[in-house]
Amino acid sequence: MAINLETLSPAELQALIANAQSQMQAAHVNHVNEVRAKIDTLLKKGGLTLADVYPTRGGKGAKGPKSVVAPKYRNPENATQTWAGRGKRPTWFVEALKKRGVTAESLLIDGTPKAAPAKAVKKTTAKKAAARKGTKTSARKKA
Repeated sequence: MAINLETLSPAELQALIANAQSQMQAAHVNHVNEVRAKIDTLLKKGGLTLADVYPTRGGKGAKGPKSVVAPKYRNPENATQTWAGRGKRPTWFVEALKKRGVTAESLLIDGTPKAAPAKAVKKTTAKKAAARKGTKTSARKKA
C-alpha cells in the first residue's frame, strides 16, 4: 500500500493528511479504550478501585486533608480582606506598605506588634536621645 507522494497534487496531499490524522485519532481512542478495559479487569480481580491505586492529591491520602491557616494580617480599609502571611503578598498588603507610617506589624490582626527585646529598645532610645541632644547643641552654637 505504498503511495507515491511525489505524484500527488497539493489538494490530494491535504486530503491524505486529513485522512491520516483522523485515522490516528481513531487508533488512539481505540488504544485508550483497550487499556481502560485491561485496567478495569485487573482492578476487579484485585478487589480495588482506581482511587485505592492512585490516591488523589490533597484528598484522602496518607497526609490527610490540608489544614487551614488562620489569617495573620487584615486590610485596614476593608476588614473582609485578610492574609495568612504565606505565599505571594496580596495587592492590598503591598499597597498598604507603600503608605507612610504603615508597617507589616501595624497590619497584624491583633493590632499589637511583637515587642522587641528590652535591651534593644533601650539602646535605640539612648542613641536617638544622644542624636537629638547633639543636633540641638550644634544648632544653639550656630545661633
